[in-house]
Amino acid sequence: MATNPVFNESAFRRAQGSASVGQQMTLQGTINKTFFLLLLCVVGAFLTWGSAQAAALITPCAIGALVVGLIISFKPQTAPFLAPVYAFAEGLLLGTISSAFNQQMPGIVMQAVSVTLLVFFTMLVLYRTGIIKPTRGLLIGILSATIGISLFYVISLVLMLFGVNVSYFTSAAPWAIAVNVLICAVAAFNFIFDFHFIDQMTSTYSAPKYMEWYAGFGLLVTLIWLYIEILRLLGRTRNN
Repeated sequence: MATNPVFNESAFRRAQGSASVGQQMTLQGTINKTFFLLLLCVVGAFLTWGSAQAAALITPCAIGALVVGLIISFKPQTAPFLAPVYAFAEGLLLGTISSAFNQQMPGIVMQAVSVTLLVFFTMLVLYRTGIIKPTRGLLIGILSATIGISLFYVISLVLMLFGVNVSYFTSAAPWAIAVNVLICAVAAFNFIFDFHFIDQMTSTYSAPKYMEWYAGFGLLVTLIWLYIEILRLLGRTRNN
């Protein structure tokens, strides 16, 4: 069981036994693929950074990334080809969003990137050293919180489509900051279970190398989520 909806144990089970000798999925290989995807994301962000025309790309990039992400989730064997496409599309989208934030609050993007990477490495160290153990109780708690947050996002999106203002996304009130901090914490703890799930799958199933791209895609989803929430949190604290 994993908190990240991308990580489906049945996908690893279906791929079991299809790997040739020396071509099995590993945790280190997954981390390497994750950083490659992150690099593509950064390249995409640079292309739309500060571009006045980039705003027109927000909707098509968001829809495209969603469609590609769904395809990868249901067809993991497409990950080596589509995960880079997803990362690049998300980069184009994030470049536009980040540039808008930075124009209003100079330096905020570099701070958000630094904090996001710091959290990622901290969680990796905490997991590898066993300081934080992915117990079943903690897993259930983080899973419940993640599902709740996901439902909140979906309901908010539907309400905004009907013209209803969801104050959380624009408010800098203490309650909004507290909720934002909670969401950041949940996103950060998702890394612990992402790492644990990948470890479990690599030790239990002899998954082929392409599953490293699939798992790297899953880690990138968590990274992007955390970055957006940290960017939003820093923006709120500056407004105060």
